[in-house]
Amino acid sequence: MEWIGAGSLLAWVWLLLGQGFFWRTDVRLPARRDPERWPSVAVVVPARDEAAVLPDSLPSLLGQKYPGRAEVFLVDDGSTDGTGALARELAAARGGLPLTVSSPGEPGPGWTGKLWALRHGMALACERVEPEYLLLTDADIAHEPDSLRELVAAARSAELDLVSQMARLRVVTRWERLIVPAFVYFFGQLYPFRWVNRPGTRTAAAAGGCVLLRREAAERAGIPETIRHAVIDDVTLARAVKRSGGRIWLGLADRVASVRPYPRPAELWRMVSRSAYAQLRHQPLLLLGTVLGLALVYLVPPVALVAGAAGGDPATAALGGAAWAVMCGTYLPMLRHYGQPWWTAPLLPFTALLYLLMTVDSAVQHHRGRGAAWKGRTYPKP
Repeated sequence: MEWIGAGSLLAWVWLLLGQGFFWRTDVRLPARRDPERWPSVAVVVPARDEAAVLPDSLPSLLGQKYPGRAEVFLVDDGSTDGTGALARELAAARGGLPLTVSSPGEPGPGWTGKLWALRHGMALACERVEPEYLLLTDADIAHEPDSLRELVAAARSAELDLVSQMARLRVVTRWERLIVPAFVYFFGQLYPFRWVNRPGTRTAAAAGGCVLLRREAAERAGIPETIRHAVIDDVTLARAVKRSGGRIWLGLADRVASVRPYPRPAELWRMVSRSAYAQLRHQPLLLLGTVLGLALVYLVPPVALVAGAAGGDPATAALGGAAWAVMCGTYLPMLRHYGQPWWTAPLLPFTALLYLLMTVDSAVQHHRGRGAAWKGRTYPKP
């Protein structure tokens, strides 16, 4: 057991120092200044059965204080809860930026629903507005009034083709507090923001809830046609932009937040499991490696500490305790970002175990033919 504990501690030392300082939460919008001329922007919002959250999100888009021309295009993707009608009512009651509500019909062969909706919305926006930038944002994302202005100013100042912010997710219920900060923490570990933002690296990612994309870069990368099958569309989009020579940036948001509640653990489980196996490219060997890696990094430290202390093996206990301490130390910045108490950091191994089970469940559902199921649609392996 001692050598396993040593392996876990070495893994944590490497993660602490060699994984792009993923645990830090200081990656915010780059320095920016107002451009001499504010470019035109089209805000594209794909929405499927979003009537429950739209009153908290859509008015924040319509109320953007943007100095240039901007219009909002909400694409009602086959909703059955009156999403489109509600959007029109909100626009009529609140005013603000012009709103167009349209529907693309059922997805074409090989397209995921969200990307089919984005294709329709982007085409309509380019026809109506001829935008220089497209803000692709989800229907559950609320923006502060200056959000669009700050995104455009950052893109212009740093000459970026894609600017994406990881929206602050809701942490109200006990399960949200346990799972949501870890979700962002694990995402940053997988895609260190500093590596994403460094030109010339292969690491690419975006947060699909808030993506400002230069139209010329989208056309050069063939978006969305070249990524039409993607279940994890945000990461795939960023990868396409970076591979085509575009400059991308990803960081944490202070003024962009998700209003979608996840009051029950089953909803959080579905949020993660629907795309976890797709993240592993539907490869059983990658799944096995992920399970073993999660076990070594997150589960071995507490097990080694307890087993060493109970079995009279102080070396194993010390190695496990040291690895657990490093783990907790790297998690504290994310807990502070979400306003959670420091003493919840030692619960990270339990949360990691839940994510491990969600990942395995994602693979099981795929092999049962349910694939990446979301809102009545199931997407098979592309």
